[in-house]
Amino acid sequence: MIGIRRVRGVRRLGAALGAVTLLATGAMSAGAARAGAAPTFLGHLSSISTVASTVPANGDINPYGLVVVPRSMGKLHRGDTLISNFNNSVNQQGTGTTIVEVSSAGQVSLFSTVTLTAAQRCPGGVGLTTALAVFRSGWVVVGSLPTSDGTSTTAKAGCLIVLDANGNVVKTISGGLINGPWDMTGVDFGPAGDLFVTNVLNGTVAADPDPTMPGGVVHHGTVVCIMLDFTGATPAVTGETVVASGFGERTDPGALVVGPTGVGYSHGILYVADTVANRITAVPGAIGLPGPLFGTGLTVTSGGS
Repeated sequence: MIGIRRVRGVRRLGAALGAVTLLATGAMSAGAARAGAAPTFLGHLSSISTVASTVPANGDINPYGLVVVPRSMGKLHRGDTLISNFNNSVNQQGTGTTIVEVSSAGQVSLFSTVTLTAAQRCPGGVGLTTALAVFRSGWVVVGSLPTSDGTSTTAKAGCLIVLDANGNVVKTISGGLINGPWDMTGVDFGPAGDLFVTNVLNGTVAADPDPTMPGGVVHHGTVVCIMLDFTGATPAVTGETVVASGFGERTDPGALVVGPTGVGYSHGILYVADTVANRITAVPGAIGLPGPLFGTGLTVTSGGS
């Protein structure tokens, strides 16, 4: 069963994670199996318990994005967790369309089945990724890196999809600097907000079109800051800037794409998981940064397990 688990015994993992930490069951089990034992850090946790399944009625699997709701509004309830699904019921990557909401008590509801109108442009359609953010104003933003058959050969540029607090799609953000939005974090200013979005299709598919083999690495991965204004009827984009660039990225039959897949913001610094290079980098002064002045960022740690 694909599900999520609550980890107890963690005193502080940072404000971005909230009070409850959730792990993807499938990913954790696979990692433990490969290593022959649980990862070392799990030994410090007092207990791990299953909270709920993330599989909705339509059978979508592979939970990717995960974010804690900061404020109750519409279908959103403060402290609940939103999870986006990347695969459909037959396990095709880049075809998941659902976002589920899980309470700390394990109650599961369908927040949204994402469908687009003809006017809501998203090159390739819908395939929800790890890129997921929710703001105090009730706006939810999720990334889409869609495929038609679950392979990198059919991957398209995708878009960011904006939903209201009731799970209705109100607009899409596409083109420009968006090309395969893979992960994302949001910085909330109340009437405005910034999205830091990683993009992994800048040359990746063209470098290696064979979906059965790991792709050749290209170093065109980016992190884009997209500035939003929430004072109108729907969020408006007021600007976009590349704040980091040069990350390695490649196609992969098991993960579709491997590239920068983890972003977090704290005290003026943007942290990025540079997956191909197995390191974590820091981009100082990311808000308001006029360009990728630090390249892929300053290395915080690299190598290791």
